[in-house]
Amino acid sequence: MLGRNSQYYSLFLLIVDTFVLVLALTLAYVLRVQYDNRPLVADVYAFEYISGLLIILPFWIATFALLGLYSPSIYNRRLSEWGRIGAGSFIGILLILGWEFVSGETLFPARLVALYALIGSFALIVVERELLRWLRSTLFRYGVGTSRVLLIGSSAALTDLATNLADTRKSGYEIIAIAGPKKLVPAQLPVLHYPQVESALKFIDSNRITTIIQTDMYEDEARNQAVLSAAQTRHISYNFIPGEPEFYTGKNTVDVFMGYPMISVSQTPLIGWGAIAKAIFDAIASLLLVIILSPVYLLLIVLQLIFNPGPIFYVSNRLSQFSKPVRLVKFRSMSSKYGKKDAAEEFRAMGREDLAREYETHRKVADDPRITRFGNFLRKTSLDELPQLFNVLRGDLSLVGPRPILPQEAKFSRSRTALLHSVKSGVTGLWQVSGRSNLNFEERIELEMFYAQNWSFWLDIKILFKTVGVVLFRRGAK
Repeated sequence: MLGRNSQYYSLFLLIVDTFVLVLALTLAYVLRVQYDNRPLVADVYAFEYISGLLIILPFWIATFALLGLYSPSIYNRRLSEWGRIGAGSFIGILLILGWEFVSGETLFPARLVALYALIGSFALIVVERELLRWLRSTLFRYGVGTSRVLLIGSSAALTDLATNLADTRKSGYEIIAIAGPKKLVPAQLPVLHYPQVESALKFIDSNRITTIIQTDMYEDEARNQAVLSAAQTRHISYNFIPGEPEFYTGKNTVDVFMGYPMISVSQTPLIGWGAIAKAIFDAIASLLLVIILSPVYLLLIVLQLIFNPGPIFYVSNRLSQFSKPVRLVKFRSMSSKYGKKDAAEEFRAMGREDLAREYETHRKVADDPRITRFGNFLRKTSLDELPQLFNVLRGDLSLVGPRPILPQEAKFSRSRTALLHSVKSGVTGLWQVSGRSNLNFEERIELEMFYAQNWSFWLDIKILFKTVGVVLFRRGAK
């Protein structure tokens, strides 16, 4: 729900961010060139420096936009906004360095300029946005720039919206009236209540309503038309928010089909350009990681031959996007005689019915006797999963996504499997950074379905950073 005031605020933020970035980059140049007497790497005049940066600046701002820094959903989430500003600032510096490499021109006269620019851009953008947040909240408190709302509905969605929009200082919406059952009006919320929508529509002008939000359609088409007509004739904002939760997940688009407006509900937002950008990122990042980690691969292969004789790799059949079977590659962590059958069957063959039942309940066991001593080290450090980067290079997996499941695990529910496999499975994911082995099977599936329904590029970045922490501190990695 993007009102005109939010659009203006987003545009204003974009303009101010541009000026602040120019200021940060200028200060970085001045601090190093004018106030530091040490020799420079290259003589770059101020005009050349600023001219070159102005070429990069639109791409830097575009990066901010891709990270969602101009989306109304981020404006009141301070920590998330700071994190995205940090990521955007870092990527902006990389864009400048990349431009230097491609063009052969030097923009930074010294390495410290890049460091000053990184710190300065992050700090100044954060300060700027905090000041603007304070100013916006102050204006909202005095009714400046707010939308006066009439809520219409007959489901729990109306109560939820009223509760979340009640804090005008944060939301920018001032709930004036609610049309619907009395039981849906949140307690202690000082609003006008109209049992019938017709009564509420009569007082739109006297209540100075500027926005109508409807959560449920009436069976009588004439009543729905009356609501829409009341908004259109007064040239005020009208928003319809379906009360059914299915409409809140995935990606919804509105198009015109044979002259009729059509709402298309996708299983996941990871479609279109988002899917293309993710695929490009996976290909580049996995290739770079394979090259960088090649010495580690060679070392682990040698250690595997010494401490865990037998096949170096373990190949497992898993299901990925659209339930497509893929051959998942890992460093073998079990004895070479295991891993050829379902784990429960192997535990029963060992006479460990307790482990078989534990595996069938949780899809894992706390102390797996099939794992060798060196294999235990590989698992605890997550080094056994490094070969999956080759799966990413082949296009079987993504760096981030739901865990690829075993074919026999698909039987838990066809609808859940379909939703889980609406996106490509990943080497790491929301489950791995949210407790990993400390979560039961159902909790893991719920987390991974949340990822599929709420994907964003920023969510992938956060999961990748959290994965590094999970691996380094071995939280729940078993």
